[in-house]
Amino acid sequence: MLSRDKWLGALYGLLVVIILWYAVSWVLKIPIIPSPFAVFIHIIEIFESKMEIHLLYSLGRILGGIAISIIIGVPLGYLMGYFDKIDKVLSPLVYFTYPIPKIALLPIIMLLFGLGETSKLMMIVLIIIFQIIITSRDAVKGIPQEIFRSLQSLGASKLQTFTEVIIPASLPEVLTATRLALGTAVSILFFTETFGTEFGMGYFIMDSWMRVNYLDMYAGIVILSFMGFCIFSAIDISEKYICSWR
Repeated sequence: MLSRDKWLGALYGLLVVIILWYAVSWVLKIPIIPSPFAVFIHIIEIFESKMEIHLLYSLGRILGGIAISIIIGVPLGYLMGYFDKIDKVLSPLVYFTYPIPKIALLPIIMLLFGLGETSKLMMIVLIIIFQIIITSRDAVKGIPQEIFRSLQSLGASKLQTFTEVIIPASLPEVLTATRLALGTAVSILFFTETFGTEFGMGYFIMDSWMRVNYLDMYAGIVILSFMGFCIFSAIDISEKYICSWR
């Protein structure tokens, strides 16, 4: 579980945001900034009937993007970190494509893969996978060579080297890279869900804005933020169990 200090820090941050939000809504008294309490009550009223399906679609997309990025990015990063020849071939490609603003690729992705789920997953993967590849590669390269030589002298196979040394040593860094990329991935998810779909929190928020339904709009923003916080916390908790040796 998350440490008590982290939970208290999260609660403190939430209280500060609510207090500031309430103060602004109370001072301005305009419909475009409703009270946070009115928004929270509205979420309870409409969540099951209007928001749940949108949340499930967004959650599926972001979790699918994270899973695909890890499944592809981690092995690729390990291979680049362990085999110099593979690193020399792939590193220039990674370094050339990594700095490209991924949102600029959205029109190309949509032309290639259409407006459906595939293009949305592809955009999330493009955001996350580069950080995972680079982090995995650097984590392997950061392992002292003496450890590899010791294992080789004991007759360890390459598979044993990966399972006993490389994976345990690199997992914390991989999870950290995933956390760092998560915020950007959620932002990209919101943007992609405004195109070619009728489900997702991005669609729900923009549709509410166009209907001038500010309570719905703020409710969607709160739920999307809460979803990102829950995924971030889940990664923290999983790291505590998966990397308990730390």
